[in-house]
Amino acid sequence: MTDAAAVSHPLLVTPHEQPLPLYTVAQLRALEAHGALHLPAHTLMARAGAAAARCLAELAAHDGSLAAGRPVWLAAGPGNNGGDALVVAVELRALGIPVDVCMPLEVKPDDARWALGAARAAGIPISHVPPASFDAYGWLVDGLFGIGLARPLEGVFAALAERIAQHARAHGRVLALDVPSGLDSDTGNLVGNGTAVCATHTVTFLGAKPGLYMTHGRDLAGAVTIAPLGIDAPADPALARLNAPALFTRSFPARAFASHKGTFGSLAVVGGDTGMCGAPILAARAALHAGAGKVHVAFIGAGAPPYDPPYPELMLHPAGTLPLGTMNALAIGCGMGRGKHAAEVLANAATLEVPMLVDADALNLLAHDTALADLLVKRGAARHACVLTPHPLEAARLLGSDATAVQRDRLAAARALAQRFGCVVVLKGAGTVIAAADGRLAVNPTGNAALAAGGTGDVLGGIVGALLAQRLPAYEAALAGVYLHGLAADTLTHSGAGPAGLTAGELATAVRAALNRLAYPNRG
Repeated sequence: MTDAAAVSHPLLVTPHEQPLPLYTVAQLRALEAHGALHLPAHTLMARAGAAAARCLAELAAHDGSLAAGRPVWLAAGPGNNGGDALVVAVELRALGIPVDVCMPLEVKPDDARWALGAARAAGIPISHVPPASFDAYGWLVDGLFGIGLARPLEGVFAALAERIAQHARAHGRVLALDVPSGLDSDTGNLVGNGTAVCATHTVTFLGAKPGLYMTHGRDLAGAVTIAPLGIDAPADPALARLNAPALFTRSFPARAFASHKGTFGSLAVVGGDTGMCGAPILAARAALHAGAGKVHVAFIGAGAPPYDPPYPELMLHPAGTLPLGTMNALAIGCGMGRGKHAAEVLANAATLEVPMLVDADALNLLAHDTALADLLVKRGAARHACVLTPHPLEAARLLGSDATAVQRDRLAAARALAQRFGCVVVLKGAGTVIAAADGRLAVNPTGNAALAAGGTGDVLGGIVGALLAQRLPAYEAALAGVYLHGLAADTLTHSGAGPAGLTAGELATAVRAALNRLAYPNRG
C-alpha cells in the first residue's frame, strides 16, 4: 500500500534538538487539505499507515518482540484514525508480523472505508470486542481517535483507553497514532476532562502538535516521532515552535582569549526578605554557572549572610547599597516578600533601562499594584528588555483569571501576558511556554518531575538573568535558560539523581556542562 511518491520523502523524523513547527488542529486541517489537492485519493492515509508501521517494526525489532513472533494488537476507532490503524495492520502483515484488529464500530469516512476494504482483502482478523488479556501481544496500537475528537471518550472507547493505559504503565509497548486518544492536541489537556490513552510512543502525522509537549501530553504521548507524509509545509513565522538549541546558541557571546570578567556582564539578583535569603543565593549560584562575569546579591531584608562560603565569588549587599542602574541585568523577586520595601525596590528597578527578569514575589506585587504594573507596561513600550517567569497561578493573578483558565490554553495565556506587558513571558509548567510580545512562541521539550521541588524556579531565574547580563536578547535568553534548566534535570535524572529527591542546588553544575556542550562545542 506504500505509494512510490512517499518513498522519495523522509517518512520519519525524531525530534532531537530540532526547532520543529507546532501545528494547531486548524493549521493541520489546512495543511492536510492543501496536500490532498495534489495527490491521488487515499494517499495521505496510505502514507500515514506505512510510516506508523515502519516505526512500529523498528521498535519491535529493537525490543525483541519481533524476533519472538509476538502479534500486534490494534484498536481502530470509527473515524480516520481507525483507518490509519487498518492500514498499519495491512503493512505489518505484509512485513510478516501477525496482527489482530479490534474495531468496536465500523469505520465511516470514505478514506477509512477504503482502508477497511484493503484490510479485509488482506485477510486481517477484525473483531468487535477486545481480548480478555493483552499478555500475548508484543505491542498495542491506539488508533481510536485522533485530533478531531471534540468530546470525552465514552462507553467502550473509554474502557479501551483505560485498559490500554493500564497496559502501558505496567508493561510498556503502546504506540499511539497521531495523538493518544482523548488528548487535546492543541493544549495537552484531556478532552472534556475525560480519560485518555497513555502511550509509550506516538507517531504523529504531518507535523508536531503543541499538546504532545504540554500539560498531560508529556506523560501520555511518550517518545514522539513525526511522519511528515511527504507534505512540504509552507514557512510560517506565526507558528509556535519546539524550543531547541538552534533558536538560541548563536546569540551566546564569543569566549575569546582576550575576554575579561566585564565582557560577560554584571548581574544583580534582588530579593531575599528576612528569613528567605536562600532563594536569591540559589539564583546567584546558578548565574555564576551560567556564565555571568560578576554576580551580586542585593538582600531586601535583615539577617543576610556577609558572604556565601561555598561560592565566595558572589558579592552580597543590602539592597539599598548596590547601585542597580550600573548592572548589565537584574533578576528580581526571589524570596522578595510583598512588603512596602520590596514594592519600593521593584518600582525603582522598573524605571531603570536595564534588562530585567521578574519572578516570584515581584510578580505578585505587580498583580496587586496597578501602579507597579503600569511601570512595567511603560518599560515594554520603551522596549527595555524584560522577562516574566510566572507559574500558572502567578500568571492567573496577572491576567485577573484563575489557574484553571490559564492551564486550559497555556499558549493563549502566555501570549496575552506578553502582549499586555510588552515583554517576554516564560509560563512555567509541564511544557513551559515562551512567548514574545511580537508573537513568537515556543514550547520547551526538556525537563521532568525532578523540577517539582522548592528552589528550582529561583535557579531558572538566575540562569536567565545571567544570560541577559551576557547581552543575549530577552527572547533568546528565555529560550536558552528554560532549555538548559530542563536539560540539566534530564541529565541528572538519567544519572540516577532524580526524579525523586533532586535538589535545586544540584542543577547549577549540570547547567554549566550543558551550556558549554551546546554553545561552545569547539572550546579550546
